[in-house]
Amino acid sequence: YKVESKNTDLTDCSKVVFQPVIAETSMAGNISNSAGPVGSSLSKLQSLNGLFAINKKQGPTSADVLNMLKETLLKEAGVKNPNPRKRKKQSLKMGHGGTLDSSASGVLVVGVGNGTKMLSTMLAGSKKYVAVGELGKATDTLDASGIVILEKDFEHITRLDLEEKLKAFTGDIMQVPPLYSALKKDGQRLSVLLKQGHQVEAKPARPVTVYNLSLQEFKPPLFTLDIECGGGFYVRSLVDDLGKALSSCAHVKELIRTKQGQFTLEEHALHEEQWTLENILCSLQPCSESEQKPAEADT
Repeated sequence: YKVESKNTDLTDCSKVVFQPVIAETSMAGNISNSAGPVGSSLSKLQSLNGLFAINKKQGPTSADVLNMLKETLLKEAGVKNPNPRKRKKQSLKMGHGGTLDSSASGVLVVGVGNGTKMLSTMLAGSKKYVAVGELGKATDTLDASGIVILEKDFEHITRLDLEEKLKAFTGDIMQVPPLYSALKKDGQRLSVLLKQGHQVEAKPARPVTVYNLSLQEFKPPLFTLDIECGGGFYVRSLVDDLGKALSSCAHVKELIRTKQGQFTLEEHALHEEQWTLENILCSLQPCSESEQKPAEADT
């Protein structure tokens, strides 16, 4: 597509006219290059290159949400019975920049077309979370989706105690990732191996960065944290470690990612009912010219 506008502020989509440009394409599984509305919509969808954010709801995995998004867009473009889970000969290239747990919600950054090459910056960049922890109970998954494996007293913990302990988890720290995670062993996710009954050893502690960490609310047994961290950080491990540091135990009851990179939950994340080509065109952060060039092979 091309943009025709005399207005230089492209954040106002009401002032932008998108003119479809039908171009030849060799992507397998596509509808033939026709000037009809179906061919035009699919060509426009496949011409997208960049990043945008969606609001992942609590429940499904990040991969499931991405497949739902792809299926919605392909159906809008007129593709009958799209199969977003089919890995080969995909008619729409899309990926996400950083897994959110099934029980978590919030900002999920999506790369489309050559924008998938930009996702590595999202993995390493700054993220913000709001986490609600519950004192006195530890679970095997370190969040509310797991089974309670330990209960301990928490009445001795004061707001001042909690705030004091947070200081030890700020800055450059070492952190052990949770067993139930997207990390892999021999090509298989640790969480999958555990569910299959395999014995899994904890990964070694690794360096992570916490830029800001503050206590927003304290109503025992619940407490709410505001967190800004770098890549590779696990909020579940933080809350578990915090419970132990307070001579008790704790798990994450609720987790929301409020910001990833430049994308915020309030301003940029598209809700499920907003998953349309028009809305994505309005919110897309395009690739740079170098990233627009076709790669020798898909990554």
